[in-house]
Amino acid sequence: MRFMKKSIILSAATLLLFSCNSNQEQTTVSSNSPDSTMPKEATAATTKCNHDVLSLLDFSDKQAFEDAQRGFIATLPDMDIKDVKGRVIWSLKDYAFLEKEEAPATVNPSLWRQARLNMFNGLFKVTDNIYQIRGFDLSNMTIIEGKTGLIIIDPLVSPETAKAGLELYYEKIGKKPVNAVIYTHSHIDHYGGVHGVIDEADAKSGKVKVVAPQGFFEAAISENVYAGTAMGRRALYHTGAILPKGEKGQVDDGLGKTASTGESGIIEPNVIINQTGQKLNIDGVDMVFLMAHGTEAPSEMLFYFPQFKALCAAEDCTHNLHNLYTLRGAQVRDAKAWWQTLNSVVEMFGTDVQVMFAQHHWPTWDNNRVVEMLESQRDMYKYLHDHTLNLINKGYTMLEVGEMVKLPESLDKKFYNRGYYGSVNHDAKAVYQKYIGFYSGNPSDLHQLVPEDAAKKYVEYMGGADAIMSKAQKDYDKGEYRWVAQIMNQVVFADPNNVKAKNLLADALEQLGYQAESGTWRNNYLQGVSELRNGVPEIPFHGVASPSTVKSMTLDMIFDYMGIRLNAEKANGKKLTFNFEVQDTKDKYAVELENSVLIYTKDKTYQNPDATITLSTKAPFNEVIAGYAKLDEQVKSGQIKISGNQSKVEELMGMMDNFKYMFNIMTP
Repeated sequence: MRFMKKSIILSAATLLLFSCNSNQEQTTVSSNSPDSTMPKEATAATTKCNHDVLSLLDFSDKQAFEDAQRGFIATLPDMDIKDVKGRVIWSLKDYAFLEKEEAPATVNPSLWRQARLNMFNGLFKVTDNIYQIRGFDLSNMTIIEGKTGLIIIDPLVSPETAKAGLELYYEKIGKKPVNAVIYTHSHIDHYGGVHGVIDEADAKSGKVKVVAPQGFFEAAISENVYAGTAMGRRALYHTGAILPKGEKGQVDDGLGKTASTGESGIIEPNVIINQTGQKLNIDGVDMVFLMAHGTEAPSEMLFYFPQFKALCAAEDCTHNLHNLYTLRGAQVRDAKAWWQTLNSVVEMFGTDVQVMFAQHHWPTWDNNRVVEMLESQRDMYKYLHDHTLNLINKGYTMLEVGEMVKLPESLDKKFYNRGYYGSVNHDAKAVYQKYIGFYSGNPSDLHQLVPEDAAKKYVEYMGGADAIMSKAQKDYDKGEYRWVAQIMNQVVFADPNNVKAKNLLADALEQLGYQAESGTWRNNYLQGVSELRNGVPEIPFHGVASPSTVKSMTLDMIFDYMGIRLNAEKANGKKLTFNFEVQDTKDKYAVELENSVLIYTKDKTYQNPDATITLSTKAPFNEVIAGYAKLDEQVKSGQIKISGNQSKVEELMGMMDNFKYMFNIMTP
């Protein structure tokens, strides 16, 4: 494998991988031992569970390892990518432990295999005129050679990693100007590094084309702002970004290792793709587009290069079962749209395509293999959709369908369908949520107590914490980790200061993490373990919206965000009116606070507002709302002018909540 040494260079299978709770007796480390904050070893039940996986899947199949190395040209001699301040924002050095082929007892062998495949890194040739940078970030950056310059597809998460990848191409292939950037979809790992490959002024002038699917800009920005604090906090669980890397820690997140930590940005598209079949020629390169909205992202597209017989599958056909619901939190995705998209790909390009590459993982070559993978994943998403609805219509609830939906063995045994990122369990629940919502239909579930209040009642009814823990320890010793986690969570929420309870809960979650095939499940379990044992870490974090993202927000988005941040109690009974005028765009807005909501209307003006706010551009006001600048400073500098009662503007600003990023998850 090309690790960083000197250069660091439902079937029975699914049922076992997600329900490994055998009754095997075992010797355990006490939850109250002096080293209870340290990671534990795999128990006998976990060791057996993970060993049994080896007989359920064909680990002798090495095709993926051949594909992941095919076309390798070079990588960086030292895979430490730093920002301008010298801070390492991407490194693979900590993953050197993955060089070992055999999985340790603390990692599911199937996930270990995927984690090893995701270690191949560097510059790769896909086919004539098409190259990829892989292993420089969570995602891939694809480089297409045109007649006079380059077309960059998805410039990674951070400018530093995107720049490092492009410079490697320049060093090994030759320097050419970047004539275009294409965003496949609206997730930050597919646009965040754009400032590392092009200059924003060149995009604004039209010198460089920036191509994106319709709705990209709004989807990209709103997802990172509206629920950004909660999503960012949960993403620490999702990716395992702050977990130690190792056999008892983070090994992968299914799509890749994790995300880089540079300052992501965005450049607004100047070419919009809005329909399937739309064609575009950039620098002599022909492209045919296929819209994929509502699949892996709200705004997404796939496209085909007829000259090269190459398909860019964006993130709709990668080497794992993807998320229909992502554990970091996001809008539920549409399994029906997903299978129909893949079916359209087969129908439009299936007879011609010779290579398929995506913006994660490694390519697939040869027409029959490409079509087989497309059809298999198409069938997988359709099965999840149809079979979940079949069970819903038989009266089963969300938790029940999560347990009952199992892929047919013909789909389940293919490694590229395995749940390394999504899972059959939570994808089935996502289909349920999309069609039926949170309510089970049983009125007992309609208005339950909040977790903290319910937990106190559970503990009281079950005879107190000590009685519960005594029984739970016996169940832990039998390997019944799911139940132990479920019941000990009640004890912890009833009394978050009960260290013994937190340690036993952590021990159970740790074993579930060791057994998980999904990288995101493992990361969620183990981050929960870390916070139970060590407390919530203090992480300096300004927010998920970078200055570049904030600058790009429309005023509609800014006013939406103000409404989200508005403290309803502070605003109760208040009535305020404002006019906003933006000089460079000539936009005018009327903004009113009443009934504890902020209403904004474009192209409207109040006759007698409390104040009129005049902006040279929207950027200074955006920075104030995002917390990058203070109102009085922007007023003094002349960037913001206020006529009328400035104290009313300050009163409104004083009603804005500041969201705490590192909020509690494992305790109330």
